[in-house]
Amino acid sequence: MSTELAALIGLLLWLVDLGIRIAALIIVPRDRKPTAAMAWLLAIFLIPFVGIVLFLLIGNVKLSKRRRDKQVQINHALEQRGSALALEPDASWPAWFRTTVEQNRRLGALPALEGESAELLGDYAESIARMTADLDTAERYVHVEFYIVAFDETTKEFFAAMERAVARGVTVRLLLDHVASRRVSVHEATFAELDRIGVQWHFLLPFQPFKGNYERPDLRNHRKLVVVDGRVAYTGSQNLISRDYDSPKNVKRGLMWQELVVRLTGPVVRSVDAVFRSDWYAETDELLDEASVAPERPAPATSATAPAAATTGDDGGAAASAPLVCQVVPSGPAYADENNLRLFLSLVASAQERVIITSPYFVPDEAMVYAITSAKLRGLDVQLFVSELGDQGSVWHAQRSYYGALLRAGVRIWLYPAPYILHAKHLSIDDDVAVIGSSNMDIRSFNLNFEISLLVRGASFVADMREVEQGYRDAGRELTLEEWNREPLSRTFFDGVARLTSALQ
Repeated sequence: MSTELAALIGLLLWLVDLGIRIAALIIVPRDRKPTAAMAWLLAIFLIPFVGIVLFLLIGNVKLSKRRRDKQVQINHALEQRGSALALEPDASWPAWFRTTVEQNRRLGALPALEGESAELLGDYAESIARMTADLDTAERYVHVEFYIVAFDETTKEFFAAMERAVARGVTVRLLLDHVASRRVSVHEATFAELDRIGVQWHFLLPFQPFKGNYERPDLRNHRKLVVVDGRVAYTGSQNLISRDYDSPKNVKRGLMWQELVVRLTGPVVRSVDAVFRSDWYAETDELLDEASVAPERPAPATSATAPAAATTGDDGGAAASAPLVCQVVPSGPAYADENNLRLFLSLVASAQERVIITSPYFVPDEAMVYAITSAKLRGLDVQLFVSELGDQGSVWHAQRSYYGALLRAGVRIWLYPAPYILHAKHLSIDDDVAVIGSSNMDIRSFNLNFEISLLVRGASFVADMREVEQGYRDAGRELTLEEWNREPLSRTFFDGVARLTSALQ
């Protein structure tokens, strides 16, 4: 190769590199948070060709226009149908709660409704057993939606209940995330069993570019819910899979997942069902018959049922029997705003006594960090429950990068003991408001995942959640600032690097 040709090629490469950098400065910051924009610019400037390919592949946090237009259509329908059912604010609602409910309705289109009961289930096997028992009462339809679905020893009775329902003439519909469920070792047996028993099932956000199904590959549907006849619903953190996620790696490490699920009855079940129906329409273009939402008879009572609305406190007073106010808040990349993040920020900013957060993957954005530390500066009791160890190395290191600032601000951090992964996701403030659902307190859940969150106002429900939180304390230990200051520099270095890459959204 001649010197002139080599010089020309070098000049062209330099011009291309310069063009990429200039274009990045114009395109990347547009409609993007400063932290995310800086992370992408750093990647593009340090590794321009690799960085730009990654940006083109996963740099758009929103779904296609077709999918977003569907969400607008869905929201319009939900607003029309939900307005007649919405609870009217009463004198017992604080002003901040009234405005938070209105914010949620504007963002997610679902109103606040009454919940007859909301029962917390923290035992992994029991929650699946309770779902299975309710499936056996189904007379018209069952709706099942999970991020991960697997046919294994833990879930075989649930699958058997679906088979029995189909045999009775009950319509059973199931949605599962394509990428997450295909990663499971038993995925082929799972899909074959769903076909065999006659379940109507579809993938959520299928990544099948050769079949015309393509969105950004790491945008996922992370929701978990079950609805039976519009009478009873479940939602929370738990997937439909064994406690070790059918993973040889997890078995070798002895890892087991600790979850929290809520069983609901009452009008709020309609909202959980509406989320399923919305996702079904988004994936199949099939609008399900709205008439079948209305319950025909009350949910059956079982000996194990202890409705949160009926739980009594020390005084056993009338307040213990007050109905629950519940609001389902869907969120995800099809929405224009980060519905779940705005909900969390509103609650933390409104708290007057305490804020208690449980999140397995705690990688908040700047606004959330400021809200949490500001709550502590206002003199509130602020606590965070996380796992002592992590199942995802980069996320675990990114999470740890926030511990120092939180501890210095006075936030108490509790570590749930190995070999358990505390996978429950909930937030409680003061003594009467809480959120439980599928959403982590991390950037991925705020931006990239479809999530479902349930806002509940009711002292009895929060009292039950306080018992769950105390169980976390009893099982684990508190991380102190003195202990954190002894962390080796090598580990905190990886924490910082992971925190930087976590902003690539």
